[in-house]
Amino acid sequence: MKILFIQPTPYYAGKKLIKKKRLYFVGLAPAILAALVPGLQFEACFETIEDVDFETDADLIAISSMGHAVIRSIDLAKEFKRRGKTVVMGGYMVSLMPEEAKKYCDSVIIGDGEESFKAMFEDYLRGTLKPVYDMPLETLSWPLPRYDLLTSKRIGDFLPVQAGRGCPNSCSFCSVYCLYQNRYLRREIEEVIRDIKEVKRLGYKKFLLLDDNILADREYTIRLCRQIESLGMQWMSQCSISVADDGELLAILRQSGCITLSFGVESISQESLDAMQKSWAKADRYDQQIRQITRAGIDVSTEMVVGADGDTPESIAMTGAFIIRNKITVPRFYILTPIPGTLFYQQMLGQGRIVNNDIYSYNGTEAVHQPKHMSPRELTEAYWRLYKQVFTVSGIFRRTLLRADFLRHPLKYLFYLYVNFYYKYQIDRGITPNII
Repeated sequence: MKILFIQPTPYYAGKKLIKKKRLYFVGLAPAILAALVPGLQFEACFETIEDVDFETDADLIAISSMGHAVIRSIDLAKEFKRRGKTVVMGGYMVSLMPEEAKKYCDSVIIGDGEESFKAMFEDYLRGTLKPVYDMPLETLSWPLPRYDLLTSKRIGDFLPVQAGRGCPNSCSFCSVYCLYQNRYLRREIEEVIRDIKEVKRLGYKKFLLLDDNILADREYTIRLCRQIESLGMQWMSQCSISVADDGELLAILRQSGCITLSFGVESISQESLDAMQKSWAKADRYDQQIRQITRAGIDVSTEMVVGADGDTPESIAMTGAFIIRNKITVPRFYILTPIPGTLFYQQMLGQGRIVNNDIYSYNGTEAVHQPKHMSPRELTEAYWRLYKQVFTVSGIFRRTLLRADFLRHPLKYLFYLYVNFYYKYQIDRGITPNII
C-alpha cells in the first residue's frame, strides 16, 4: 500500500508553475499524516522544488490546497482521476469550498485532517470511502512526525513544529477564522518539546513554531518558552502585533530564542482595519509597536493586504513608505480577494461588488472585487507599484543593511538581503512573492 502526498505549487502568467531551487517554509502535514499510518509507503512531493510523478504506482493520491495554489490542486486531481487513481483532497482552500472540490476527487477532508485522514484510510481499505470527512478535533496530539519526509528534500535550515491552531480574532477575510470560529487548540507542551528535541537531534539549530497566533494563550506561551529556552534553539513564529505592548512576554520570547515574528498588520488605514473586523489593531500605533518589538531583539516580518474599504491609491503608496521607514526586512503584500467560504466573500457578494465570478481565475495578482475608492484596475496597478516601490535596490538596502544593528548580526541581514533580491526577481517576472 502506497500513498503519495502532493503539496502543489501556484501558477503564474497563466499556467506556468512557480519553481524554486529550495523550499524554506515546508509544510508539516505530510510528516504528521505519515506518522498516523505507520507501516505504509508514504511519499511526499513538494511541487515547488520537484516534479509530480504522474506515473507513480501509489494507490492513493492525497492533494493539499493552500492559497491560490488550489487551482493547481484541482488540475492535479483531474489528471490523476483521468489516470484511474483514487484522489483525496484537503487543506484550507478545499475546506472553504468542499462542494466545489468534490467535483474533482473521490473524497474531501474538511478542516483538521488527523482524525479524518485515519478514518478515510480505514474506509478506503474496506472499500467504503465516503465523499466527505469532517471530524473537528477537540485536542491536538499525534506521534512524532516523519521528519525524514522533509529532510530528504531541498529545504532551508529549519524545520516546522506545531504548537497551536486557531485564533480568537474574527478578521472577515481570514480562512483561519472561518474554519475555527474563534477556537484555539493547543498541544501539550511535553509533546511540542519532544518534536523540538527531535529537530535538534537531526542537526537543525532553528525551527518554525507553527501557530496561528501564539498570543492566543499567553500563559501557555510563557510555559512553552521556559522549556524551549533550555534547548538552546532559535525559532520563528507569528502572532498579533499587540504582543508589542507586553514587555514581559517580549523579553521571555527573546530569551527563549525567538528571533523573528510575523505579523498580519494588513493596512495602515484604520478604516480598512475596521472594515475587515480588525478594529482591535490600531494603525496609528504600528510604528511604535514595531520599534518596541525590534528593541526587544526580535525581527519583524509583515503581511499586508490592499483593497479594503479605507484604501486609496495614495494610502497604498504610503504603505510603501511605512515599510521602508520601519525597515521591515521581509514584507509581503496581497490583493484582498473574496475567497468563497470567507465572511468577506459573503459581504462582497451581498453588496454586488464581485466583478469576476470565475473563481478559477483568482490568482492574487489582480483585483476581482470593486474597491470603495478606486476601480479594480487601479487597485491592481497600485498593488504592483507598491511591490516595486518597496523592492527597489535602494529600498532593499535601506531595509536590510542600513540598520543600527547590522554589525551585530551581519550574516542574518545578508541572508535577508538575498531573500529580498530573490523577491525582486520574482516581482520583475510578475510573480507575487510568498512563503512557499
